[in-house]
Amino acid sequence: MRTHRRLPSPVPGVVLLFLLTGAPAMAIETPKYEVVKAFGDFEVRRYAPYVVAETRVEGAQKDVGNEAFSRLAGYIFGNNRGARKIAMTAPVAQAPAEGQKIAMTAPVTQARAAGDTWLVQFMMPAELSLDTLPEPKDPRVYLRLLPARTVAVVRYSGTWSKANYDEHLAILKAGLEREGLVAKGEPVWARYNPPFTPWFLRTNEILVEVDAG
Repeated sequence: MRTHRRLPSPVPGVVLLFLLTGAPAMAIETPKYEVVKAFGDFEVRRYAPYVVAETRVEGAQKDVGNEAFSRLAGYIFGNNRGARKIAMTAPVAQAPAEGQKIAMTAPVTQARAAGDTWLVQFMMPAELSLDTLPEPKDPRVYLRLLPARTVAVVRYSGTWSKANYDEHLAILKAGLEREGLVAKGEPVWARYNPPFTPWFLRTNEILVEVDAG
């Protein structure tokens, strides 16, 4: 079995940020899940495990994205053992002369690890594993398997403003309390469109892990 560098698991109390930075959402592989139960204002999903490439960056939340994206994009664009590339289009696989090309996936995730340190992740294609993914050349990039988990999700459209986020987080929290569901950890903010998408066409989600029982 091949050995990859792995970061320790994120500490409790993280806030995740999903960003889709390339092609339209329908062309990008996303994490697989099944809907456990749908309520009027939110739903409960069960996510399957998947592998991520991740890095940690220190700084303010609004400032770390570019540095982290540069490191992780370097990995998927060939800065790895074997110079394998992950294409921005999916799920079509290509084989250019410089090395194998595999489909890029979404989302990119950003999580507070501790203080002003943030954990940023790219999901890897489902057909690849820790044993088949190329090893990163950048020592700041790691590979890790995220376990299966059950989450409650509220979906909404519109701007990425804090007011819009807070409004829908309140809806999710009220739904959890009403249905007697217990949250585990901090909420996850999911943005499934690139920044140039008009605000009224954006798809956003807030997710929070809940007890599976």
